[in-house]
Amino acid sequence: MSEDEKNPAREVITDYAQAHFRYFRTPDGTVYAQKKGHPVARPIRSQGTTGSHRQELMVGLFHDGRGVFNGTALKEALDLIEALALSEDVQPVHIRVAPGFDGATWLDLGRDDGQSVRIHPTGWEITVPDPREVCWRRTQLTGELPLPAKDTNGKGIDLLMRLCNFATAETECLALAWLIGCLGPSVPVPAPFLTGPQGAGKSTGGRMLIRIVEGMSGDLRRAPKDEENLIAAVAAGWVTALDNLSHMTPDLSDAMCCIVTGAESVKRALFTDGDVFRVGYRRPLLLTGIDVGVIRPDLAERLLPLRLERPRVRRTEAELWAEYAEVLPVVLGSLLDLTVKVRAADAETPTDLRMADFAHLCAQLDTATGFGTLAAYRASLDDLNDDVIEGDLLAQTVLRHADTLTPGTAQRMTSTEWLHLLSGLYSSDEVRPLPKGWPTTGKVLSDRLKRLQPTLAARGVLIDAGRTSEGRYLEMARREDPPPREQQQVF
Repeated sequence: MSEDEKNPAREVITDYAQAHFRYFRTPDGTVYAQKKGHPVARPIRSQGTTGSHRQELMVGLFHDGRGVFNGTALKEALDLIEALALSEDVQPVHIRVAPGFDGATWLDLGRDDGQSVRIHPTGWEITVPDPREVCWRRTQLTGELPLPAKDTNGKGIDLLMRLCNFATAETECLALAWLIGCLGPSVPVPAPFLTGPQGAGKSTGGRMLIRIVEGMSGDLRRAPKDEENLIAAVAAGWVTALDNLSHMTPDLSDAMCCIVTGAESVKRALFTDGDVFRVGYRRPLLLTGIDVGVIRPDLAERLLPLRLERPRVRRTEAELWAEYAEVLPVVLGSLLDLTVKVRAADAETPTDLRMADFAHLCAQLDTATGFGTLAAYRASLDDLNDDVIEGDLLAQTVLRHADTLTPGTAQRMTSTEWLHLLSGLYSSDEVRPLPKGWPTTGKVLSDRLKRLQPTLAARGVLIDAGRTSEGRYLEMARREDPPPREQQQVF
């Protein structure tokens, strides 16, 4: 037989692949392979040690009696398949949570059979999603969840709160609101910061919260040393949990803000001269620690403090986690029931809070249950503003000067004049030197005040910037009637 009459190995592989797999590309141009009838998709260029499409294809060819092929034939076949897939329809892939048709939301249970939870306006059900509706992407961080229990009558929520050491009922309802937010792919949620005295079970409580969504393999991790490693960890999972934070650098604080509200990282693609690789991410974030020092104002608006207390009775790790694994199906089932109820509730969206989507979710939870979640959220933000002011000498000095202003009036000066005034006010009492980190130029002062704008506005002090024919200016004003600080509602 001549060479022209032979069926090349690459054609055998290509025909088999197209008969058994569906190939498509994502909005960023990455080509994925999806076994027909199964919702899990894998990038065809993945060289992972487990679960790569290359291995999947090799095993299928071997089991179906098509033979064993060398790497060159596989590469040539995959190159052709990738080129053909670039003309196919575009479809995104999702990790753990995904939007579906007709207002539904999907939760990936991480199971080999592809069974997932479809949360729709009238309830939830366990089923295998249509591959054209949802494509799941899985990594080594994707753990398996148990099948959630039906008809729990809400007892799973009580079981969870009994295992955690939350200090107040307000803390419990905020934790519930965050868990419900984690089941929504389009709702940015603030990052819970589990605090409390030593021995309060902050790490254990954090694990219990994330394992409701990530399975028993979900765990806390130390904060990476650089932003690139942090982004890689965030992009590979759904909930990112950082344990035992004792210090928060400006770079880490900015990265956390991006994780909560969403950002995109662009890097040069490997083995190319001009192509780039895009990584978009917005993920639920959870933190634990006793004290992280000074919190920057932009991060404070994205935090959700959850205080824990020391348990009266200690239990062994084996006993505690055995009970948790036993009740997890009931806890997950109750959370899904509550999620359906909350999404069906009608509530107004607060317009004065930075995380408006989460504030609306809190209002819906209050409507559905009668809790005081929104009031508790406002009170927690107020406490965080106090922490920001307590750790920022410039903010304290601005508030001190604002007390001398007549309510309803404004004072306008250049940034350099403001720097001279505030510096003199800080050092006037004891002729003390300016502290480390104090603004050294009018430009630095202007930038610091812009960052402090939300914190100062919460105390009735408004900072504005503008330009006239004479140059730029900064304006400080006191509101006539600062809004009263709302008290937490006990339910």
